[in-house]
Amino acid sequence: MHLNDTVALVTGAGSGIGKAAALHLAAHGAKVAALGRTEDELNETVEAIKKAGGEALGIIADISDPDDMQKAVEQTLKQWGKLNCVFANAGINGVWAPIEELKLEEWQKTIDINLTGTFLTIQKTVPALKKQGGSIIVTSSINGTRTFSNAGATAYSTTKAGQVAMSKMLALELGQFNIRVNVICPGAIETSIEESTEKRAIERVQVPAEFPEGDIPLTHGKPGTSEQVAQLVGFLASDASSHITGTEIWIDGGQSLLRG
Repeated sequence: MHLNDTVALVTGAGSGIGKAAALHLAAHGAKVAALGRTEDELNETVEAIKKAGGEALGIIADISDPDDMQKAVEQTLKQWGKLNCVFANAGINGVWAPIEELKLEEWQKTIDINLTGTFLTIQKTVPALKKQGGSIIVTSSINGTRTFSNAGATAYSTTKAGQVAMSKMLALELGQFNIRVNVICPGAIETSIEESTEKRAIERVQVPAEFPEGDIPLTHGKPGTSEQVAQLVGFLASDASSHITGTEIWIDGGQSLLRG
Protein backbone atom coordinates (compact mmCIF):
# COMPACT_ATOMS: atom_id res chain seq x y z
CA MET A 1 0.00 0.00 0.00
CA HIS A 2 1.32 3.42 -0.93
CA LEU A 3 -0.22 6.88 -0.88
CA ASN A 4 2.45 8.81 -2.74
CA ASP A 5 -0.04 10.69 -4.93
CA THR A 6 -2.47 11.40 -2.09
CA VAL A 7 -3.26 14.74 -0.47
CA ALA A 8 -5.32 14.07 2.66
CA LEU A 9 -7.29 16.37 4.92
CA VAL A 10 -7.63 14.94 8.43
CA THR A 11 -9.94 16.61 10.95
CA GLY A 12 -9.36 16.22 14.67
CA ALA A 13 -5.70 15.63 13.84
CA GLY A 14 -4.29 16.94 17.09
CA SER A 15 -4.90 13.82 19.16
CA GLY A 16 -6.27 10.29 19.32
CA ILE A 17 -7.43 8.59 16.15
CA GLY A 18 -6.99 11.72 14.05
CA LYS A 19 -3.35 12.15 15.03
CA ALA A 20 -2.58 8.46 14.54
CA ALA A 21 -4.23 8.55 11.11
CA ALA A 22 -2.33 11.67 10.07
CA LEU A 23 0.97 10.06 11.04
CA HIS A 24 0.06 6.78 9.33
CA LEU A 25 -1.03 8.40 6.09
CA ALA A 26 2.11 10.53 5.98
CA ALA A 27 4.32 7.53 6.70
CA HIS A 28 2.89 5.89 3.58
CA GLY A 29 3.55 8.88 1.37
CA ALA A 30 0.50 11.13 1.72
CA LYS A 31 0.74 14.88 2.11
CA VAL A 32 -1.40 15.72 5.13
CA ALA A 33 -3.44 18.80 5.97
CA ALA A 34 -3.90 18.35 9.72
CA LEU A 35 -6.95 20.25 10.94
CA GLY A 36 -7.98 20.90 14.50
CA ARG A 37 -8.87 23.53 17.09
CA THR A 38 -5.86 23.32 19.42
CA GLU A 39 -2.70 24.86 17.99
CA ASP A 40 -0.21 23.19 20.33
CA GLU A 41 -1.56 19.72 19.56
CA LEU A 42 -1.60 20.36 15.82
CA ASN A 43 1.96 21.63 15.90
CA GLU A 44 3.03 18.38 17.54
CA THR A 45 1.34 16.34 14.80
CA VAL A 46 2.83 18.44 12.00
CA GLU A 47 6.31 18.42 13.49
CA ALA A 48 6.21 14.65 14.00
CA ILE A 49 5.33 14.17 10.32
CA LYS A 50 8.05 16.55 9.14
CA LYS A 51 10.63 15.00 11.43
CA ALA A 52 9.88 11.63 9.83
CA GLY A 53 10.45 13.12 6.38
CA GLY A 54 6.83 13.74 5.41
CA GLU A 55 4.88 16.81 4.32
CA ALA A 56 2.21 18.37 6.52
CA LEU A 57 0.26 21.57 6.95
CA GLY A 58 -1.44 22.61 10.19
CA ILE A 59 -4.86 24.27 9.89
CA ILE A 60 -6.74 25.78 12.83
CA ALA A 61 -10.46 25.49 12.15
CA ASP A 62 -13.86 24.68 13.64
CA ILE A 63 -15.55 21.98 11.56
CA SER A 64 -18.98 23.36 12.44
CA ASP A 65 -18.11 26.74 10.87
CA PRO A 66 -18.67 26.82 7.08
CA ASP A 67 -16.26 29.72 6.55
CA ASP A 68 -13.52 27.93 8.49
CA MET A 69 -13.97 24.78 6.43
CA GLN A 70 -13.99 26.66 3.13
CA LYS A 71 -10.74 28.39 4.10
CA ALA A 72 -9.24 25.04 5.15
CA VAL A 73 -9.88 23.59 1.70
CA GLU A 74 -8.44 26.69 0.06
CA GLN A 75 -5.29 26.46 2.19
CA THR A 76 -4.85 22.81 1.26
CA LEU A 77 -5.31 23.49 -2.46
CA LYS A 78 -2.93 26.45 -2.32
CA GLN A 79 -0.30 24.23 -0.69
CA TRP A 80 -0.58 21.15 -2.92
CA GLY A 81 -2.98 21.92 -5.76
CA LYS A 82 -5.37 19.04 -5.14
CA LEU A 83 -7.25 17.02 -2.54
CA ASN A 84 -8.14 13.36 -2.94
CA CYS A 85 -8.64 12.00 0.58
CA VAL A 86 -10.80 13.36 3.39
CA PHE A 87 -10.89 11.81 6.85
CA ALA A 88 -13.87 13.39 8.63
CA ASN A 89 -12.86 12.31 12.10
CA ALA A 90 -13.37 15.22 14.49
CA GLY A 91 -16.15 14.90 17.04
CA ILE A 92 -17.16 14.96 20.69
CA ASN A 93 -18.91 12.62 23.10
CA GLY A 94 -20.81 15.56 24.55
CA VAL A 95 -23.21 15.20 27.47
CA TRP A 96 -24.75 11.84 28.40
CA ALA A 97 -27.86 12.25 30.55
CA PRO A 98 -31.48 11.11 30.85
CA ILE A 99 -33.57 12.59 28.04
CA GLU A 100 -35.57 14.88 30.33
CA GLU A 101 -32.34 16.31 31.78
CA LEU A 102 -30.46 16.76 28.51
CA LYS A 103 -30.52 20.48 27.80
CA LEU A 104 -31.34 21.70 24.30
CA GLU A 105 -28.02 23.53 24.03
CA GLU A 106 -26.16 20.33 24.98
CA TRP A 107 -28.06 18.35 22.35
CA GLN A 108 -27.43 21.10 19.78
CA LYS A 109 -23.68 21.28 20.46
CA THR A 110 -23.28 17.56 19.83
CA ILE A 111 -25.36 17.79 16.64
CA ASP A 112 -23.44 20.87 15.46
CA ILE A 113 -20.01 19.32 15.85
CA ASN A 114 -20.59 15.66 15.06
CA LEU A 115 -23.26 15.80 12.36
CA THR A 116 -23.18 19.31 10.91
CA GLY A 117 -19.38 19.27 11.17
CA THR A 118 -19.22 16.06 9.15
CA PHE A 119 -21.65 17.52 6.61
CA LEU A 120 -19.57 20.68 6.19
CA THR A 121 -16.30 18.76 5.98
CA ILE A 122 -17.69 16.73 3.10
CA GLN A 123 -19.63 19.54 1.43
CA LYS A 124 -16.66 21.89 1.29
CA THR A 125 -14.20 19.26 0.06
CA VAL A 126 -16.35 17.58 -2.63
CA PRO A 127 -15.65 20.16 -5.38
CA ALA A 128 -11.93 19.43 -5.09
CA LEU A 129 -12.49 15.66 -4.86
CA LYS A 130 -14.63 15.65 -8.00
CA LYS A 131 -11.67 16.80 -10.11
CA GLN A 132 -9.91 13.45 -9.87
CA GLY A 133 -11.90 11.22 -7.54
CA GLY A 134 -10.81 10.01 -4.14
CA SER A 135 -11.85 8.68 -0.77
CA ILE A 136 -13.99 10.08 2.04
CA ILE A 137 -13.74 8.29 5.38
CA VAL A 138 -16.03 9.16 8.29
CA THR A 139 -15.50 8.26 11.93
CA SER A 140 -18.76 7.04 13.44
CA SER A 141 -18.96 4.59 16.37
CA ILE A 142 -20.42 1.29 17.47
CA ASN A 143 -22.85 3.49 19.48
CA GLY A 144 -25.93 4.22 17.43
CA THR A 145 -25.00 1.67 14.77
CA ARG A 146 -24.72 -1.67 16.59
CA THR A 147 -24.73 -0.76 20.27
CA PHE A 148 -27.50 0.98 22.20
CA SER A 149 -26.63 0.04 25.78
CA ASN A 150 -24.79 3.22 26.80
CA ALA A 151 -27.42 4.96 28.90
CA GLY A 152 -27.92 8.66 28.27
CA ALA A 153 -25.92 8.77 25.02
CA THR A 154 -28.96 9.87 23.01
CA ALA A 155 -27.41 12.88 21.28
CA TYR A 156 -24.11 11.15 20.59
CA SER A 157 -25.70 7.95 19.23
CA THR A 158 -28.08 9.96 17.05
CA THR A 159 -25.16 11.76 15.40
CA LYS A 160 -23.28 8.51 14.86
CA ALA A 161 -26.29 6.87 13.20
CA GLY A 162 -26.76 9.99 11.11
CA GLN A 163 -23.18 9.85 9.88
CA VAL A 164 -23.75 6.33 8.56
CA ALA A 165 -26.95 7.34 6.73
CA MET A 166 -25.24 10.41 5.27
CA SER A 167 -22.30 8.34 4.06
CA LYS A 168 -24.51 5.76 2.35
CA MET A 169 -26.50 8.47 0.58
CA LEU A 170 -23.34 10.19 -0.59
CA ALA A 171 -21.69 6.95 -1.69
CA LEU A 172 -24.41 6.69 -4.34
CA GLU A 173 -24.43 10.37 -5.21
CA LEU A 174 -20.67 10.65 -5.57
CA GLY A 175 -19.87 7.26 -7.07
CA GLN A 176 -20.17 8.64 -10.62
CA PHE A 177 -17.26 10.95 -9.81
CA ASN A 178 -15.08 8.05 -8.61
CA ILE A 179 -15.43 9.20 -5.01
CA ARG A 180 -15.75 6.44 -2.43
CA VAL A 181 -17.46 7.12 0.91
CA ASN A 182 -17.01 4.72 3.82
CA VAL A 183 -17.50 4.75 7.58
CA ILE A 184 -15.39 3.34 10.39
CA CYS A 185 -17.14 2.42 13.64
CA PRO A 186 -14.65 2.07 16.49
CA GLY A 187 -15.48 0.45 19.80
CA ALA A 188 -13.36 0.99 22.91
CA ILE A 189 -10.14 2.65 21.76
CA GLU A 190 -7.38 4.06 23.95
CA THR A 191 -7.91 7.82 23.44
CA SER A 192 -8.58 10.82 25.67
CA ILE A 193 -12.10 11.53 24.36
CA GLU A 194 -13.68 9.82 27.37
CA GLU A 195 -12.09 12.45 29.63
CA SER A 196 -14.22 15.17 28.03
CA THR A 197 -17.49 13.25 28.34
CA GLU A 198 -19.95 14.71 30.85
CA LYS A 199 -22.24 12.08 32.36
CA ARG A 200 -25.15 13.10 34.57
CA ALA A 201 -27.51 10.80 36.46
CA ILE A 202 -27.15 8.04 33.86
CA GLU A 203 -27.44 5.41 36.60
CA ARG A 204 -31.16 6.28 36.77
CA VAL A 205 -31.77 5.18 33.18
CA GLN A 206 -29.41 2.24 32.90
CA VAL A 207 -31.06 -1.06 32.06
CA PRO A 208 -29.74 -3.82 34.36
CA ALA A 209 -27.52 -6.14 32.34
CA GLU A 210 -24.53 -8.36 32.94
CA PHE A 211 -21.80 -8.44 30.33
CA PRO A 212 -19.09 -11.10 30.19
CA GLU A 213 -15.87 -10.27 31.95
CA GLY A 214 -13.60 -8.88 29.30
CA ASP A 215 -16.37 -7.98 26.87
CA ILE A 216 -14.05 -7.44 23.89
CA PRO A 217 -13.79 -11.06 22.74
CA LEU A 218 -10.78 -10.69 20.47
CA THR A 219 -8.55 -9.18 23.16
CA HIS A 220 -10.10 -10.49 26.41
CA GLY A 221 -11.28 -6.98 27.32
CA LYS A 222 -8.29 -4.93 26.22
CA PRO A 223 -9.30 -1.84 24.18
CA GLY A 224 -7.96 -1.23 20.71
CA THR A 225 -5.43 1.44 19.81
CA SER A 226 -5.58 4.54 17.66
CA GLU A 227 -2.87 3.01 15.50
CA GLN A 228 -5.08 0.04 14.67
CA VAL A 229 -7.82 2.40 13.52
CA ALA A 230 -5.24 4.39 11.54
CA GLN A 231 -4.31 1.25 9.62
CA LEU A 232 -7.95 0.87 8.58
CA VAL A 233 -8.03 4.52 7.50
CA GLY A 234 -4.90 3.94 5.42
CA PHE A 235 -6.53 0.97 3.70
CA LEU A 236 -9.69 2.94 2.89
CA ALA A 237 -7.60 5.86 1.62
CA SER A 238 -5.62 3.64 -0.74
CA ASP A 239 -6.33 1.90 -4.03
CA ALA A 240 -6.42 -1.37 -2.08
CA SER A 241 -10.05 -0.48 -1.27
CA SER A 242 -10.90 0.79 -4.76
CA HIS A 243 -14.16 -1.23 -5.02
CA ILE A 244 -15.47 -0.48 -1.51
CA THR A 245 -18.00 2.29 -0.94
CA GLY A 246 -21.10 2.92 1.15
CA THR A 247 -19.85 0.51 3.78
CA GLU A 248 -19.50 0.76 7.55
CA ILE A 249 -16.66 -1.22 9.11
CA TRP A 250 -16.77 -1.99 12.82
CA ILE A 251 -13.35 -2.05 14.43
CA ASP A 252 -14.06 -3.18 17.96
CA GLY A 253 -12.69 -6.67 18.51
CA GLY A 254 -16.25 -8.02 18.53
CA GLN A 255 -17.37 -5.78 21.40
CA SER A 256 -20.57 -4.60 19.71
CA LEU A 257 -21.66 -8.17 19.01
CA LEU A 258 -21.97 -8.68 22.76
CA ARG A 259 -23.34 -5.25 23.67
CA GLY A 260 -25.71 -4.59 20.77
